[in-house]
Formats: sequence, C-alpha cells, structure tokens
Amino acid sequence: MIPSALMEALRQRYDEQQRHYHTWAYVEALLGHYHRWERDFNRPEPVLWALFWHDAIYDPRAKDNEEKSACLLEQEAAGHLSPDDIRFAAAIIRATATHTVPAGLPVHDAEDLALFLDMDLSILGAPSDVYDRYEQDIRAEYAFVPDEAYRTGRGAVLNGFLSRPRLYFTDVAHAEWDTAARSNLARALRALEQGS
Repeated sequence: MIPSALMEALRQRYDEQQRHYHTWAYVEALLGHYHRWERDFNRPEPVLWALFWHDAIYDPRAKDNEEKSACLLEQEAAGHLSPDDIRFAAAIIRATATHTVPAGLPVHDAEDLALFLDMDLSILGAPSDVYDRYEQDIRAEYAFVPDEAYRTGRGAVLNGFLSRPRLYFTDVAHAEWDTAARSNLARALRALEQGS
C-alpha cells in the first residue's frame, strides 16, 4: 500500500504546468492496464510503485528524467518496500529511458519489466482519435522546439518505433496493439512530413 501523503505529492507532480500528456490521467490509463494484467506479474508491488513514479520527474528540456524519477522512488519507497523491491522498481523506471529490457535480469523480473514497457507504449495502439490527441499533447510539451526541429526529432522517434520488428515484447500486448500502433505511427509520420 502506497501511503496517502506520497500519493498526494505525486498527484501534484503530475499536475505541473509543462505536462499535457504525462499527467495523472496518463497514470490512471496505465493503472487500468495494470489491473487487467495484475495476476500476470510475478512481483506486482514493485511494478505498481514503478508505475506511479516512472514519470514523477518530467522536464521536456531534460535528458535525465528517468534517472531522477528512479532516484526519487528510491528515496520515497525506503521503509515501505523491501530493498530488493526498491531496486527492481527503480530498474523498471530506468528501463523506460530506452524502452529495452536490460540483460542480466532474473527471468521473472525480465517478464515483468517487458509487460510494464508494453503498457507504457499502449498509447501507440490506442484508437486513432485518442492517439491523435496524444500527438497534440506531446507537441504541446515540446512547444519550445521550433517546428522544423520538432518534425525532425519526432519523426526519428516514430521511425525508431516503426522500424522495430516487434513493437511489443509480450504476446498479449503484441496481439492487442501492434496493428493499430503501426497504423497510428505511419499516419503520424505522414502528418509530420506534410508539415501538419
């Protein structure tokens, strides 16, 4: 159980002005997926803590949000989770920087981390209107970036996802979201190329 004082502090973080997509509504959407698949996690408690903290620090201009969020979790989870669970929750958060499963994890932890990363990319496979709103919200978070630079940078991100042989690690997420995600990504790339 996450103490209410920590939850309230998190809510305030996710309500910061620079956030348009990475808000509490985004956390709640991930929570919905977590509850659907909670029985599939080998270690659901550290996964849940990672879910709440993984974007607790979010500055679109910074390159170390994941590391800072992991460090915040390590501080705030002390005394509430076991040291091993804290290490694992922090590892999950750090893995969101590259959206890859690090080598060397125990099999069950690697499975949990893969499913978490898939949930984190669930927006890519959302219905087209929801996905389009996501693209608008991401653009709003990067409003300080000039249009041409944004098109180049965002295009590289979207192409990076689209070029993966497999967008989602787990079979359940792949079956549910891959087709829609590829359609959304291709449409978003076309929009960028057309300058819209």
